[in-house]
Amino acid sequence: MKKVVTIGGGTGSFTLLSGLKKYPIELSAIVSMADDGGSTGILRDELGVLPPGDVRQCLVALSDSSEMLRTLMNYRFEEGGLSGHSFGNLFLSALEKVTGSFATGVGEAAKILNVKGEVIPVTNSDTNLLIKLKNNGLLHGENEINHNFEIQKLGVEKMYLSPKAKANPRALEKILSADLIVMGPGNHYCSIVPNLLVTGIPEAIRKSKAKVVYNCNLVNKKGQTDGFTLDNYIEAIENYIGKGRVDFVTYNTGKPSKTLLKKYERESELVSFDKTLQKKRTYRVIQSDFLSAEKVYFSRGDKIAHTRSFIRHDTEKLAEVLMMLLEIAKYENILHDIV
Repeated sequence: MKKVVTIGGGTGSFTLLSGLKKYPIELSAIVSMADDGGSTGILRDELGVLPPGDVRQCLVALSDSSEMLRTLMNYRFEEGGLSGHSFGNLFLSALEKVTGSFATGVGEAAKILNVKGEVIPVTNSDTNLLIKLKNNGLLHGENEINHNFEIQKLGVEKMYLSPKAKANPRALEKILSADLIVMGPGNHYCSIVPNLLVTGIPEAIRKSKAKVVYNCNLVNKKGQTDGFTLDNYIEAIENYIGKGRVDFVTYNTGKPSKTLLKKYERESELVSFDKTLQKKRTYRVIQSDFLSAEKVYFSRGDKIAHTRSFIRHDTEKLAEVLMMLLEIAKYENILHDIV
């Protein structure tokens, strides 16, 4: 059975995993542990637990349990002292307290939810994401970063974790044995890069014999990645994992309605792609309409809904292309032998 490893967090990972779980593969989701916003941030501060939010989304995406149980895990309280909290976040935090370990708690949750595959925190360390700007300003934590809209204007000097975090050994094991490593889609600064700042993760990706795929975001985040092209994203990723390490990139050619783009102005700029530069690229670009036609709704209890994406990938289309890439070497060899 082919082994597929995803690296990311948040809604992007949920979208990706929801499609991939339908295929006969050994699936492992490595998840960012830098979140400190919304319900997750409150639980971290008040209970001293590791961030459950991104892990919860991955568990729900891979769950083969009842629709009611999956709905329960994502349910957010809209009033009272628990307003804004997700039941799943509370559940995972309670499991961490009961078992004495977040990783063990995640494993128990996976059993309860009948998860297909494995959800792996990228690190077992309690750490925070920081961005040092070129004007010497310092953004502390994913929540502050997500709400800052001058990052692109001021420029990023450095991104790092404090304290430094070592990779979860299980994550390294999965990366080194993978056939396909998939990064994105997801918030560049808050969901993708934090994984690559964990000591051991970039090194493992470089050492792995797996093909590496980057799912390019549909849109840029206003004030943060304005003007980013497909090539800019790859350059940024390869600054961590090594130049030439990305093998394939998926790029959306579908166009959201003007009404949708205008309504959600925060993320209104589509990522551009210059086809004339293809000869200069070390990676291959798969162009297709990956745009989801489904409307996105958020609970009234979601206190940070305004930071989330309303323009998303189609889970099935994306998964189908990734499965093709998983087997592309075999098919190319067959085609090569056809006279």
